[in-house]
Amino acid sequence: MGDAQEPPGPALPLLIACALGIERLALRTGRAGGGPGPVTVVRTGMGPRAAEKAVRDALGRQGTGGAAVIASGFCAGLAPGMHPGDLVVAEETRDAAGTTACTGAGLLVDALTRVVPGSTVHTGPLAGSDHVVRGAERAGLRATGAVAVDMESAATLRTAVRTGPRPVAAVRVVVDAPEHELVRIGTVRGGISAFRVLRAVLPAFHEWHRSLLLPRR
Repeated sequence: MGDAQEPPGPALPLLIACALGIERLALRTGRAGGGPGPVTVVRTGMGPRAAEKAVRDALGRQGTGGAAVIASGFCAGLAPGMHPGDLVVAEETRDAAGTTACTGAGLLVDALTRVVPGSTVHTGPLAGSDHVVRGAERAGLRATGAVAVDMESAATLRTAVRTGPRPVAAVRVVVDAPEHELVRIGTVRGGISAFRVLRAVLPAFHEWHRSLLLPRR
């Protein structure tokens, strides 16, 4: 008789962090798909300090050890030609406190292309700020190579990796772009487009999450 095999351990949890209630609503009411492990959507509140505290607290709770972390929600696009509803997959997040490399950005791009067909997906550095960025400051961030900016992703991922080694990623939906600033007419339409796209991304997050559990050759 062969040796008894040990049962598989618990699946790696997934923590999705977003700042706003409407982002959390979109992520929790979208198509869930089938995740390989427990998924928690945490509303952090706005700004890097709020994100740091919320993520640190969430990862300190029982059952979240080793969790993969995705920062998600809305962002401001920096590149000309971006539109509300476009997707941004970060290759890294960066702010004044440093840079955090993202895990499996290419896998996320492929998954999002399948899950949200017809959407434009941008990749590159995602900048972090502690305030809403407009005008010349946006142009300055664009000159550094960043494709988009938000206030929480950089702090979220930096805090996540400081609590222990783990996969991290950032996926944002453009709600505000150079030719479509929030102060302009059409903001509501752009916001609705971004909300609909954010509701559709969860199966791609599950696909990315599942890929992390596959054995590497």
